[in-house]
Amino acid sequence: MKKNYFIITTISFLLCFTAMLSCKKNSINQDQLAGQLNTSAQKKVNDISNNLYDGPYILYNNGKIIVRTIELENGEQVAKSQTYPETNKSAVPVNIKFTDHPAWDFSVKLRDQIQNEPVSYTQPTKILALSDIEGEFAAFRGLLIANKVIDEQYNWIFGNGHLVICGDLFDRGEEVPATLWLLYKLEQDAKLKGGYLHTILGDHEFMNLNGDLRYLRPKYLDNADLMGLSYNDLYTADTELGRWLRSKNIAEKIGDYLCLHGGVSPAVNGLKMSLSALNSLCRQNYDNYKKPDQYTDKNIKTLFDGKLSPFWYRGYFKDPKATDSDIDQTFSFYKAKKVLVGHTIISTNVGFYYNGKVLGLDVDEHSGQHAGALFQDNTWYKIDDSGEKTPLN
Repeated sequence: MKKNYFIITTISFLLCFTAMLSCKKNSINQDQLAGQLNTSAQKKVNDISNNLYDGPYILYNNGKIIVRTIELENGEQVAKSQTYPETNKSAVPVNIKFTDHPAWDFSVKLRDQIQNEPVSYTQPTKILALSDIEGEFAAFRGLLIANKVIDEQYNWIFGNGHLVICGDLFDRGEEVPATLWLLYKLEQDAKLKGGYLHTILGDHEFMNLNGDLRYLRPKYLDNADLMGLSYNDLYTADTELGRWLRSKNIAEKIGDYLCLHGGVSPAVNGLKMSLSALNSLCRQNYDNYKKPDQYTDKNIKTLFDGKLSPFWYRGYFKDPKATDSDIDQTFSFYKAKKVLVGHTIISTNVGFYYNGKVLGLDVDEHSGQHAGALFQDNTWYKIDDSGEKTPLN
């Protein structure tokens, strides 16, 4: 009897011990699995993109037009490619899609030619100025609709007004190509209604054109890889958007207003270069962006310097700060009365500085701040995506 009791007790103990080990092992596996899931989720959190469509990217090769897209099929992202003869650009479909907002879809007609933008314009009666969109298409669209620049079908309803974008279209946002294509489309539509759209280049444009991708949203690299391309292939001078970007200036004078991304540093003042000469020299080096000490030409070295360049300068807002005398020198040389800039986020933006001489436009779009400036009836206003206007002193 005792022997049987001992055997039963021993067996029970072994069964419990085995179960404990199994539970512990299962617990370890569950922890490991949770860790893997958390890691995977973190990757998704780092790049949450609700729109699974990307493109179109229009490439030119040996007399052919190649349209590359990422599309959604049966719940999976699939790379698509279509080829057309370059002799019939008007027949090429350029459709921008939103899998999360199909009502936002729009189409674009390719231009026969893309020409460099002028650098000087007569004074408009209406201006809406923004900067640093950085692929935040929803915010950009909302601002334009709320402030009656476009309607919900992307028709230009701003009449003879001028829309001014003071740089930085690329990198952090979900919808860089869609933003570029909307600007491409509105440029043509605005002219038909007597208006104008100014797209001025910022530092992020130069970074993307020259392979500096440190701020690039990861999905764009992944999508390029899915298409069998390098990201650098998407905006070369042999692409439609690449040609369009290279037609843009780094500084323009619109009536009394000098418009650029960063600002005019004392060093750039010292070059005493006309806007035409400044833009021409920079355009020759759009694809040759280097560290300043690698340039032999003094002018281009200054114009592309990481602190002094018109698209890098932060001296209106950060030390060492520009003086009133520096700004007056800029105004005297370029015959301007105000300078409009983005690039540097200030808590009091959108707003005037230096006794109304500098208008700062950059706000943190990525954190939900959507604002710009409107000039109308000889008054400047701060505007937002609700359509509210607040006079700027």
